[in-house]
Amino acid sequence: MKIKKVKIGIKNIKDIFEDVKATIKKIEKGEKLKSVKEPEIYFTSFEAFRKALTPKRLELLHTIKTKNPSSINHLARLTKRDIKNVAEDVKYLEQIGLIEKQEHEREIRPFIEYDKINLEIAV
Repeated sequence: MKIKKVKIGIKNIKDIFEDVKATIKKIEKGEKLKSVKEPEIYFTSFEAFRKALTPKRLELLHTIKTKNPSSINHLARLTKRDIKNVAEDVKYLEQIGLIEKQEHEREIRPFIEYDKINLEIAV
């Protein structure tokens, strides 16, 4: 089985802007950008990371990966949580790139295409 990963890191806002500026300069010069093997998501602080990946959201990620729910409603039943709260968490996790959604027979199925999350913290 091939393992897909998503990299989560913590960078200060200045470093994030420097990375963006460097990328824009490469694009303007017509240089090729290196291909990214794994998706990368960065937070500006450990506190921001903790607010984003709460225990309940991590439980959703685990349940989606291991139980492969057919819908958000099914996911809510599996986790014994209110569907409204689950839908909000799924929407947020999709916005930050940790979940994808697929419409299937009037249902929206959340899914994950990675097996691991690597957390990297710069010191």
